[in-house]
Amino acid sequence: MEEEEEEVLGYLDKVLEEEDVFDYGDGELDPITPMHTQFKGDIEKGLEMKKLVLSGFLASEEIYINQLEALLLPMRPLKATATTSQPVLTIQQIETIFYKIQDIFEIHKEFYDALLPNIQQWDEKVTVGHLFQKLASQLGVYKAFVDNYKVALETAEKCSQANSQFQKISENLKVKGPKDSKDCTTTVSMEALLYKPIDRVTRSTLVLHDLLKHTPKDHPDFPLLQDALRISQNFLSSINEEIDPRRTAVTTPKGEARQLVKDGFLVEVSESSRKLRHVFLFTDLLLCAKMKKTAVGRHQQYECKWYIPLADLTFQTLDDSDSCPSIQVLPEHEIEEMKIKISLLKSEIQKEKKAPKGQSRVERLRKKMNEQESWLLLHSPTIPFRIHNKHGKSFLFLLSSDYERSEWRESIQKLQKKDLQACVLSSVELQVLTSSCFKLRTVHNIPVTSNKDDDETPGLYGFLHVIVHSAKGFKQSANLYCTLEVDSYGYFVSKAKTRVFRDTTEPQWNEEFEIELEGSQFLRILCYEKCYDKSMLNKDDNEIVDKIMGKGQVQLDPQTVQSKNWHMDVIEMNGIKVEFSMKFTSRDLSLKRTPSKKQSGVFGVKINVVTKRERSKVPYIVRQCIEEVEKRGIDEVGIYRISGVATDIQALKTAFDTNTKDILVMLSDMDINAIAGTLKLYFRELPEPLLTDRLYPAFMEGIALSDPAAKENCMMHLLRSLPDPNLMTFLTLLEHLKRVAEKEPINKMSLHNLATVFGPTLLRPSESESTKGQHITSASDIWSHDVMAQVQVLLYYLQHPPISFAELKRNTLYFSTDV
Repeated sequence: MEEEEEEVLGYLDKVLEEEDVFDYGDGELDPITPMHTQFKGDIEKGLEMKKLVLSGFLASEEIYINQLEALLLPMRPLKATATTSQPVLTIQQIETIFYKIQDIFEIHKEFYDALLPNIQQWDEKVTVGHLFQKLASQLGVYKAFVDNYKVALETAEKCSQANSQFQKISENLKVKGPKDSKDCTTTVSMEALLYKPIDRVTRSTLVLHDLLKHTPKDHPDFPLLQDALRISQNFLSSINEEIDPRRTAVTTPKGEARQLVKDGFLVEVSESSRKLRHVFLFTDLLLCAKMKKTAVGRHQQYECKWYIPLADLTFQTLDDSDSCPSIQVLPEHEIEEMKIKISLLKSEIQKEKKAPKGQSRVERLRKKMNEQESWLLLHSPTIPFRIHNKHGKSFLFLLSSDYERSEWRESIQKLQKKDLQACVLSSVELQVLTSSCFKLRTVHNIPVTSNKDDDETPGLYGFLHVIVHSAKGFKQSANLYCTLEVDSYGYFVSKAKTRVFRDTTEPQWNEEFEIELEGSQFLRILCYEKCYDKSMLNKDDNEIVDKIMGKGQVQLDPQTVQSKNWHMDVIEMNGIKVEFSMKFTSRDLSLKRTPSKKQSGVFGVKINVVTKRERSKVPYIVRQCIEEVEKRGIDEVGIYRISGVATDIQALKTAFDTNTKDILVMLSDMDINAIAGTLKLYFRELPEPLLTDRLYPAFMEGIALSDPAAKENCMMHLLRSLPDPNLMTFLTLLEHLKRVAEKEPINKMSLHNLATVFGPTLLRPSESESTKGQHITSASDIWSHDVMAQVQVLLYYLQHPPISFAELKRNTLYFSTDV
């Protein structure tokens, strides 16, 4: 396994050495995070955002114009020599290579000069829509450029090989930096610059989308921008097949264009161990490659591990039950522990950055984080994606979500609808194709946070509340449900699932979920048709595969999501529209305890007040929820981890608070995840955590003791120090969680998983304690701060032989230091 992890690390080191420019111009990422439509009261904020989007675009226009100018610079002297006795290039070659560059330069120069004063003298009445409309109307020039692009590239390459003077020119073109930048010029190759117009036009719709989001509908710009977007989109779809020259850079033996359709990093199970692969899907074959170790400074290279012509590729053979290698899945607690370690390292890195001489330590910490993230990258995915060669060979990948699996499957099946012929590549052809992968790839970075720029958004930490309202657009009645996924540590994980709405074309779920976010930036919604037919059992993972009807994702923009109001949105997927709302609570706010003023009800009321009123040792709500979970939820996969529907949880909360007579009937009818969620919510809303504010520092010190006898003495003394209702409730919960963990082979919930769920809820620092002596630098600090220790405390008691209340109280052993 070490070899695979080294492979990932080697790759990461290379990636970290490469510097990417993030702007609208160079086609990596937008400088402004797109935001969802503003509420009416936010018009001013919207217009301010519009100005920011325009400023970002203007800056990228300046870079683009400089790039075009650099390309045009050698054109005039080359033309001048073409008529002499010693021409570098012929007139025809010059016209082919620089075809339409002058026209494109003039269009953008005119656009830039007109847009600049509008942004310099910005106010809400400024209109720019006509400029974008004009720009869109001149896209025909790009069509001519695209049609000629391949020939231009080939001509430039041939001329370079034939003429050393031209080769020198084409490899050393000087691009001016922006006016306000200190870097005067950068050296770029002609090939890279010729790609810029293609790159520009494929992204022409991005800025228009963003501008429309921040332009009020009654603003004179709105219809003009809409029209510009319509023209741009129509133009793009008309040339979509040929737009990406990286796709057409390789030809098949028959001379047809072999295009790259999709690529990405997948974990392959090979010889029973996990390996990181870069997989390339071409129009006629699937190629699996690994990054070769190369000497420092040399170009990165791929080595082909295997390829399958799409004509020979199938997803299932008649009976592949014999050929299924067992998938090694690590216990979830190991994955969780690693996430906590990474989180703590991130906090350390942030602190060291602020320290006067922290830079060398930052590098060491980054390297360590690299190693840990690489480990996570290899071990997290568990969803099997198996492909077969008609000739009997099978390959197995592990993916992190159903979304990815369906994307790969759909992309392959779409290509297979065309009349494909099986191909066999000679070793030379295979070498040419594999070496072209480096230039062709569209996914450069493996999905770990070490790759991210420090200035990039760290994502959200806390709780996302999502209501899945309804869906429409289904052609025929079906049994429908949705699942929600969010990204966590570079991968997407499934977090919630609505109930199945039976036999309908317009499901109305109206279900609310609370989803925990760990640095998340995206929410995905997948809509499924439930399959009850046992004959549809998938041999890959031994479960019935429900049909994905549609899938889509939205960016979790902090400014939009963090407003206190619900934010409504729609995801469109394959003609289906799913309507949902969301709002976000940061972790520090969601776990803030507020002392209760009320004496009635049970939520948010001190535990001793409730037990006294009920004349019980353990609150009725705790006993009833535990009983119900043990009756019918103990075999439920992910019990206590999978979110219950928030509306059901609220209904139960109200019923317990008002002491409704039919509470038992409600409990027996309610979805078991909602009951588990109600129990968690009860502990979370206690005015102080179950293990008390007063004892928190001592629990933290006790768990850190290294001598087993001293630790045992201390941890038992701390339990004795708890008030009786707290202690009785804790011991009751402890025995229940142990019974849940006994069913781990079925419910997939180990003691560690349960400690991870309940630890931070039962044991939290008080407001004063959490900030005492702590320099909290980010939301991730708040998350990781002490979480590991909180989990360890609960785990200690869960792994301990049974603890009885009477015995604890009788035992005279005590910890020598006063608590």
